[in-house]
Amino acid sequence: TSLMTPIKKIAFVVNRDKEGSVELASTLVEISENEGVGTALTTDYPLPSGFLNDMDACCVIGGDGSLLGVVTEAVGRQVPVLGVNLGKLGFMASFSAQEAQSKLPELLRGDYMVSKRTVLHCHISSGDSMLALNDVVVKNIGSRLIRLKVLCNDEPVNDYFCDGLIFTSPTGSTAYNLSAGGPIIHPDARVIAMTPICPHTLSNRSVIFDQNTSLKVTLLEKDPSVRITIDGLTSFDSYENFPLQISISNLPFLLIQHLNLSHFQLVRNKLHWSGESEISPQTPPSNP
Repeated sequence: TSLMTPIKKIAFVVNRDKEGSVELASTLVEISENEGVGTALTTDYPLPSGFLNDMDACCVIGGDGSLLGVVTEAVGRQVPVLGVNLGKLGFMASFSAQEAQSKLPELLRGDYMVSKRTVLHCHISSGDSMLALNDVVVKNIGSRLIRLKVLCNDEPVNDYFCDGLIFTSPTGSTAYNLSAGGPIIHPDARVIAMTPICPHTLSNRSVIFDQNTSLKVTLLEKDPSVRITIDGLTSFDSYENFPLQISISNLPFLLIQHLNLSHFQLVRNKLHWSGESEISPQTPPSNP
């Protein structure tokens, strides 16, 4: 995390399904141009290849889901991404529409932090590889349990009999992983967590692997209803995609954040925990 160089060219990626997104985008384009900053804008999804070439930053208007759609291009070009949330409070898209408008001039001048987020690199047997900022999920789309074998750096970890497995980055730890009973991981950690979904053996819990880990997931029975999903966006439905390999990408996802952002305050707000701010100090009882 550090103060950054000023932004000279910014790309706006707009999810037109979100109410008010197109209007907000035109306002932000106008603010940028008034600051002498070059702009480009698209409402295309997925993001056109090469759209972020020569850009200093990318502003995604929508929410956390919209932000996942720019991961591959943003990581490949190492362009930092600013997320503007048009719904509830977002974990990654942590700027509201109002904040984006009021703070954009200072952001363009370099007044922001960049959080380097760990990205998962996922390789299927056909040779295709993809990046996941949140998670890679292996799951049965029917109701039968599936049998999976997991190896870590060629050493067997366990055979799982379960509804599926979630492989999550720290950023994705508060998504599906959390619902499945997995751990919340600080975003600066460079780890992969593996969480079984409804495992048949109750002692099967999440396992955390370090940044040098290469995981290999094999299907022990050729089940036609197994699906691999990357960030909830891309799915592969054939068992022929196994073995699946997952490791940490050499390149991070660069997320633009407020200078004073507290990660755990965001977690408390988003997950409705009661933090210190909501608890009034207790008055000690007076002596009789």
